[in-house]
Amino acid sequence: MLSYRHAFHAGNHADVLKHYVLGLVLAHTAQKDKPFWYIDSHAGAGMYSLHQGYATQNAEFEAGISKLLSAPNLPHSLADYVAKIKSFNTSNTLEFYPGSPMVAESHMRADDKMRLFELHPSDYELLSDNFEGFGRQVKVEMQNGFKGLKSCLPPPPRRAVVLIDPPYEDKQDYLYVVDAIKDSVKRFPTGTYIIWYPLLQRPEPAEMLDSLLALNLPNWLHVTLSIEAPSAEGFGMYGSGLFVINPPWTLPNTLAESMPVLTELLALDATANFTLDSQIE
Repeated sequence: MLSYRHAFHAGNHADVLKHYVLGLVLAHTAQKDKPFWYIDSHAGAGMYSLHQGYATQNAEFEAGISKLLSAPNLPHSLADYVAKIKSFNTSNTLEFYPGSPMVAESHMRADDKMRLFELHPSDYELLSDNFEGFGRQVKVEMQNGFKGLKSCLPPPPRRAVVLIDPPYEDKQDYLYVVDAIKDSVKRFPTGTYIIWYPLLQRPEPAEMLDSLLALNLPNWLHVTLSIEAPSAEGFGMYGSGLFVINPPWTLPNTLAESMPVLTELLALDATANFTLDSQIE
């Protein structure tokens, strides 16, 4: 299914949670001198205009990243995320929002490498154009990211951060995620895996989470952010979650400090809330 275009949702509440946590994980990974790989299963276009094109139709960024730009007294980690997003814009107004690959690239060092997979032909072209000048450090492939992971793991430096965030338009994506994680942790058990998923009024997200927990992995973190009550009609995404395998040991405390602030900033009604659970041995 190739109808999904992330540009419609660029900078929304789910992007904020995803890229905030991704930045925390990558910043921690980059503290060690040893090189690492960043692998993105569904990379999208890499950069999105917020002033023209798809993003303007619903302007989801106005209820997302825009709410953080002028927020005072942010926790240090959230302030760093906002500064990162501002660095992609030349003026005080928000003209562009970076996708996961661009967020990741801003943390990469000379010896680190990126492997980006995108199956949608139009987004693949845009992604390739956005990373045209990066040479051998970045490899972009028009391929199903679930299959592409197998060709990357284990990576030569034996260090990697893997982001898996399919659109979930196809219900099978929930099963593909679990299968991909099962295979990936066999190939490369010490990698850090970040799985993004939507909060919806349907059973598949909870079933996927139960399947991931049933793997009995020794180190994991699970965070969700709900910005509003589920709709009475039963449709629409009311929040999102991240399941992180082998998270940085610092991540639980950082999120415990910042998630109350982030939830308050992005809340659309009084039911907005977050959950945070972890097991780190």
